[in-house]
Amino acid sequence: MLHGMSTTPQPPAERSAHEVNEEIRALWFRSGGMLTMEERREYQRLVMEWAAASPGPTKAA
Repeated sequence: MLHGMSTTPQPPAERSAHEVNEEIRALWFRSGGMLTMEERREYQRLVMEWAAASPGPTKAA
């Protein structure tokens, strides 16, 4: 019997640029400034997430 569970994967909740930036800072702090290959991949993923969450450039009045 199925219990009304969705079989469609839910997209991850979007985080603010500030939240992602805090995770980037924590990654650098934990690594002591020297990222392993795995940490570099995580850093790249986080930077892409941060860029997507960051507001676009604003026009000057």
